Amino acid sequence: MLFESSDDTLDITILLLPDASLMSLAATLDPMRAANRTAARKLYRWKLVSLDGTHPKTTCGLPIPVEGRFAPKERCDILIVISAFNVFHHCTPGVLHAIHAGARNAGMTGGIEAGAWVLALAGLLDGRRATTHWEDLEEFAARFPQVEVQRDRWVIDGPVFTTGGAMPALDLMLALIRTRQGYSTAMDVASVYIYEQVKNATDEQPFVSVGRIGRTEPRVGHAIRLMEQHIDRPLPVGAIASRVGVSTRTLETLFRQSVQASPGAYYLSLRLKAARRLVVDTRMSMADTAVRTGFTSIASLSRAFRRQYGMAPTAARRQSP
Repeated sequence: MLFESSDDTLDITILLLPDASLMSLAATLDPMRAANRTAARKLYRWKLVSLDGTHPKTTCGLPIPVEGRFAPKERCDILIVISAFNVFHHCTPGVLHAIHAGARNAGMTGGIEAGAWVLALAGLLDGRRATTHWEDLEEFAARFPQVEVQRDRWVIDGPVFTTGGAMPALDLMLALIRTRQGYSTAMDVASVYIYEQVKNATDEQPFVSVGRIGRTEPRVGHAIRLMEQHIDRPLPVGAIASRVGVSTRTLETLFRQSVQASPGAYYLSLRLKAARRLVVDTRMSMADTAVRTGFTSIASLSRAFRRQYGMAPTAARRQSP
């Protein structure tokens, strides 16, 4: 276990897959740079590589210079795989074999965001607890029943760790720095990014980042959390108001003041966003998509979807890359 007090330099190999998030890469790599600068010595040494040695493009289209091709036989303390989209396209049997071999030569292996999918496909998460980005948690659990899926921001299980998106990756790296170099160094690194809301591993990944609303109007924040917890079986607005502890009229007023929409309209928009993710990012049937997002039929989903996005769900799927 490398998450323990030590001043030894950690050697970390970061394997960046094409179509990964630039934010996830920065959240993983830059805290190590900041820790080295804060401590005025090399606490972390990293090597950024790609599958074939070419510069992979991130989701925003920006190519990232790497030091070379991934070499599974090279020893490192931690191997970190960062991925986001098109995992099945990039993870050929040869790639998965190489990652499995690389894990054998690493003290720990981690998957950032969809990196968890890569590790699971390579058989590295069998019988272990893991997480991934909140959008994919249910699909991940269905695809890998041998993995104990958690909604946590990050999960460490023996020599393997996984995280949700970019901010959970930053939280994980701060936890690594905190356990190795102490609270003071970790706080100094967090201060570099003016990052005050450091989260624990077991904090759930929210669907909606309520941010300032959750602090200035916690009743609206509570209502939004209830909505995201009941996407497939929507609660009546009156039931949400009752659970929050206000009248329906008061909740209507609070929502219009905070998010400029009624609770019902906001709830519908939340469900349609979830439906669009399933339509665009998965091959789930329209019938299952309707059920998963609380619509009584494909027709009702299609009508609401067309009003929101100007096209039918089938058209949106055809246009998705």
